[in-house]
This record gives sequence, structure tokens and C-alpha cells, in this order.
Amino acid sequence: MTDAGGAAIGIWKPGMHKGFGVLGESGTPSWFELHARDYAASVQFYKDVFDWDARTVGDSPEFRYTTLGEGEGGLAGIMDATGFLAKGVPAHWLIYFGVDETEAALKKIVELGSSVTTAAEDTPYGRIAGAADPTGAQFKLRSNA
Repeated sequence: MTDAGGAAIGIWKPGMHKGFGVLGESGTPSWFELHARDYAASVQFYKDVFDWDARTVGDSPEFRYTTLGEGEGGLAGIMDATGFLAKGVPAHWLIYFGVDETEAALKKIVELGSSVTTAAEDTPYGRIAGAADPTGAQFKLRSNA
């Protein structure tokens, strides 16, 4: 299905699908981020449909960002991506995978047939890089080192 901003999502009934049990460790998901074209509609959708504890982190024309939870308890974010998504690129979710060391992980994924889409850079949230698997599916890598 799609959310109110047009991003593809999947849902399951609690208890019927196990999902995953490890979060934030090396080799596991560490963050989920929606790059939204209709930021306000997307935030409202997740608040209304999934009862998100939505926390506004930034609300200026240059940076609009809302998280599910906050601080160490934060699980995901919604970013107003209208200023940087290329024409024709729809709203979409990105997954961040935790790694021990970003450059080493980038080297390994290239050896395995993936590609680097964004060089590693230091951010307040760790050392982050963008990548794409051999089919073109994009993801991020994040280390705290």
C-alpha cells in the first residue's frame, strides 16, 4: 500500500509476523527514514494510522524533520525531501544499517557487487554513507566510530 504522501509501505498484524528482533547492532537496522514529498500529509498519516509519538526536530523551510520517539528511544524519521529529491523520484523509505566501520563496510559491499552512492561523512548521528545493492535498491550505512 502507499501512505498519504505516496511512499510504498508494508504492514502486518502484530503477533502474526515476527518481524526482526535486533535493532541498532552492527549488521542490523539502526534507523528508518521517509523522504517525503508531502511532509505534512505524511506526518499526519503516521500519527493517525499508527499512533506515532511524533516529535518535531526541525520546522523551517530549510529543514523539516519529525521522529517517531526521541533521543535513544527514537526509531524512525520523516524528512521533507521536496528540496532535494530529483524530478520523478517518488517519496520513499530508506533503511540505515549499523556497521562497525563505515569505510570497511563500503569496501565489502563494492566487492560483493553493490555500489557507493554517497561517500562517507561525519554527522551528528554517526559516520554515514549511501549505497545501492546490485539491483539498485538504496540503503545507508551508519557507524558510531
